[in-house]
Amino acid sequence: MQWSFRIATVAGIPIRVHITFFVILLLGGYQWGSLTGTINGAVFGVALMILLFVCVTLHELGHGLVARAFGVPVREIILLPLGGVALMGKNPQKPAHELWIAIAGPAVNVIIALLLLVPLRLVATPSLLNSHGLLPAGLGNTPSLSTALLWLLAANVSLVVFNLIPAFPLDGGRILRALLAMFMGYPKATRVAVVTGQLIALILGLYGVLNNQFLLTLVAVFIYFGAGQETAAAEAKTVLDTLRVGDAYNKHALTLAVGDRVSRVVDYILTSYQPDFAVMQARNPIGIVTRSDVLATLASAPGDMLVTETMQREFLKVDASKSLAEVRQLMQEKATRIAAVYDGAAYLGLIGLEDIAEAFALQTFVHRHERLKPAPAKL
Repeated sequence: MQWSFRIATVAGIPIRVHITFFVILLLGGYQWGSLTGTINGAVFGVALMILLFVCVTLHELGHGLVARAFGVPVREIILLPLGGVALMGKNPQKPAHELWIAIAGPAVNVIIALLLLVPLRLVATPSLLNSHGLLPAGLGNTPSLSTALLWLLAANVSLVVFNLIPAFPLDGGRILRALLAMFMGYPKATRVAVVTGQLIALILGLYGVLNNQFLLTLVAVFIYFGAGQETAAAEAKTVLDTLRVGDAYNKHALTLAVGDRVSRVVDYILTSYQPDFAVMQARNPIGIVTRSDVLATLASAPGDMLVTETMQREFLKVDASKSLAEVRQLMQEKATRIAAVYDGAAYLGLIGLEDIAEAFALQTFVHRHERLKPAPAKL
């Protein structure tokens, strides 16, 4: 993700922080600094935010490690001001797998909350605990170890409750979809889960507006539009599953030869809509040159270089019989936007994410047009 940087790698999963994450650190420092009126209070607030996001990271690692156990690759974990997200290389193929992956995150926060109870009982004063001496009666406003433990305990309980709301893109929405998919299939289960989530978002948003709770209203908007994106993703997969790569690649693509230079690519880019070019040796591609490759070369290297000096020698290869949904999934896993299409050992051409998007748009238009056709009149 743009504007993010890596801070660690755990079990082979990169953990990245978005630049906007520092807003939440400043907010924590400001709130506790204002509450206590001291620099130490501000530092305490920043430390609490960091510890909270350690819990968020562990939550996302719970998702990621269970996903990898089921063969689902995890590209990275991104930490944002509103939480974290584990970016999967593909969606789970079985409802049971999605169920366990979704449950794993909140389960980590339950474990953290239980572990926090042990030191809390040792350091907290009786006034901070309820009559049973187990749970916090209220959060303190004085920076201390007891306050930090109480605050983190409440935060982890809140993370569990919030994430189990049955609405996309929260874990509860994925749990609901997985349970429904066991009985009605993914497309219908997704529609039901999305409608449920959007209704919940509308209720939360209305409550937030009526009670002047800006943050709750913002969360409701996030949930509502997140659910809509899940609908779009599910519809795209359904449509793309019906199309083969062999039906969508560019059958009349321009190609390059080993002796061609970058100036030839520039001419092709200026006189055609084609952004990517295969460098051919005999009848087989040995590399791919993209528009971004050419622009980078023009910006950094003087002279008219050979295309073999700027081409990508490693590229994704897919069979023409694969569905566009499968190829798009492979592109996401390999972090590439282009693939070479083969029929057995014979090279056919290139296909890019833009080609897949165009095929999806056209097929969606055709489906809608067919639905709008009037039924033939009965004689």
